[in-house]
Amino acid sequence: MWSRRIAVCTAVLPLALLVTWDAPRGISPPRPGNVPAEARQSVPRPAIVGRAVWRADEDLVQGPAKYTGAAKAVFVHHTDHPNDYDCAKVPAMLRAMQSDHVRGQGWDDLGYNFVVDRCGTIYEGRSGGVGRSVHGAHTKGFNADSVGIGALGNFGPGTKVPKAMVDAIVRIAAWKLRAGADPQGKVRLVSTHDDSRYPKGDAAVLHVISGHRDTYRTRCPGDAMYERLPAIRQAAARLRER
Repeated sequence: MWSRRIAVCTAVLPLALLVTWDAPRGISPPRPGNVPAEARQSVPRPAIVGRAVWRADEDLVQGPAKYTGAAKAVFVHHTDHPNDYDCAKVPAMLRAMQSDHVRGQGWDDLGYNFVVDRCGTIYEGRSGGVGRSVHGAHTKGFNADSVGIGALGNFGPGTKVPKAMVDAIVRIAAWKLRAGADPQGKVRLVSTHDDSRYPKGDAAVLHVISGHRDTYRTRCPGDAMYERLPAIRQAAARLRER
């Protein structure tokens, strides 16, 4: 959940309420030839709303994007927003979240690689190119060789997780995982930060598709979303087998 020290899963409602709401002007379709090396299988690139469309503030970005290895793992988060938002207002919510991550958290850009809303729309989060292996700021100690997906909402105990949102997480996870990765399998990653559940230098054996709480002392991505992770893993595996 929300803390100045955790890697993302931040609540930005106060900022979100102060901005002007508007709707996305379009969704960028998959482009031939832009399939990343980590997912050159039968998994198509899902439709993604780019940063230019949701009008990310590129002047906020602190330096050029950094890149890492092909995704060995996916970390699922929730953003801690109220769940009854109008999906037409998501671009403004993203701009508020980007501002909070940079001005409030002190990061160089929005932390998540992707953000998914309750209507199932996938948004490009962090800059650097959706088809590339961008080093995020989503899971302290485990940002290398991984992808962070922020589910826009709060999925605590008893909360209904929208099917459209779950399906979108499945699509982006199946597409971004590197070739040979098993969404239902385990992966060994080495921590790079003492603030995680694993001290710097220690190895962790994690689910290929994990929740933020698996590596950090947080409730994120909420009990309801965490309970959906086995089904997400299974669906992503099926999608990669097609």
